[in-house]
Amino acid sequence: MESKRQKQVGELIKRNMSIVLQQEGGYIYGTEPLVTVTNVKMSPDLGIAKVYLSVYNIEDKQNVILEVEEQNARVRQSLATRVRRHVRRVPEVSFYLDDTLDEMYRLNALFDHINEEE
Repeated sequence: MESKRQKQVGELIKRNMSIVLQQEGGYIYGTEPLVTVTNVKMSPDLGIAKVYLSVYNIEDKQNVILEVEEQNARVRQSLATRVRRHVRRVPEVSFYLDDTLDEMYRLNALFDHINEEE
């Protein structure tokens, strides 16, 4: 169960990480993929942020996550300039692929296929 402060900092990181990826994303993973920050989970000490990214418009989604992870220092520095006044320490950031929407499309296609057979 996340505390109120974890949720607040998580939302702050989420909003600002979205802006950072809009500005810096073209240099990191190119202009073709559409990357969205879907969720941020904070550790209890607010030192680690798990950022979940949803990637669209490209087949190799994991490669985009790896490219963002390679540029972690650059992304964290850009994030630090945005949240410096709101947190004592800028958390370490790790990126994960959020494939919830892909799974939803797969299940919808499966249900449509079942309905067509009936």
